[in-house]
Amino acid sequence: MSHSQKAALRGEPSYVWRDGQDRRLAMIAEWGKLTAQSVALVDGCGNGMYATKIHEAFGARVEAFDIETERVALAVVHSPHAVVAAAEAIPYPSDTFDFILSHEVIEHVQDDRMAVQEMWRVLKVGGRVIMFAPNRWYPFETHGHYWRGHYHFGNSPLINYLPDAFRNQLAPHVRAYTRRGLLALFADLPHQVVHHRRIYGGYDNLINRFGKPAQHLRDGLYHLEGTPLDTVGLSHFLVMEKTSP
Repeated sequence: MSHSQKAALRGEPSYVWRDGQDRRLAMIAEWGKLTAQSVALVDGCGNGMYATKIHEAFGARVEAFDIETERVALAVVHSPHAVVAAAEAIPYPSDTFDFILSHEVIEHVQDDRMAVQEMWRVLKVGGRVIMFAPNRWYPFETHGHYWRGHYHFGNSPLINYLPDAFRNQLAPHVRAYTRRGLLALFADLPHQVVHHRRIYGGYDNLINRFGKPAQHLRDGLYHLEGTPLDTVGLSHFLVMEKTSP
């Protein structure tokens, strides 16, 4: 499988830690209830950046997995407790983890409902899942698109605004979620919605290129989060808690 094919199927992990990642780590700190006694799982760990940062920031014991062998080989350099596995068959006993991070992963799995059920199986009662997932109403499909059998990497405008029948021909490799669609994945599970909003991106590349004007624009977008104007945000930020076995 070529690099571009893998990018289509799995997305690209964070290769550089910047302000956007720092902000998401702060959200995890605020809502994750993580302590040095916590046992945490990073679902779809990529090259292990978030697993490493969670351990460094909170002292928690962190396990991690990813379906790509090459990415796990990178992850274990900094996060030794990383294994190769699929999200639909998490290789840990039930009721193991206090916290699970699923960071822009659920859109890539084969069966998103089964993946969520597996998270719930290995999560302890009272434990939390923090999930970041693509927002259907963001104006760009950030995972590229297919056209006439060829994959085109990059931001593709307005694809997610098309009806499913057309949208899924252009982007069959990745999902994007409405609020209702994302919450529906948890419908049959004992859960409480602790927090949900749409968030805007870090836009670090734009800030590096255009400086202060781009930074002011980003900061202005952050103020829209938690209001009706976050409807076109980049990602869902969802915090769910397991309420019973």
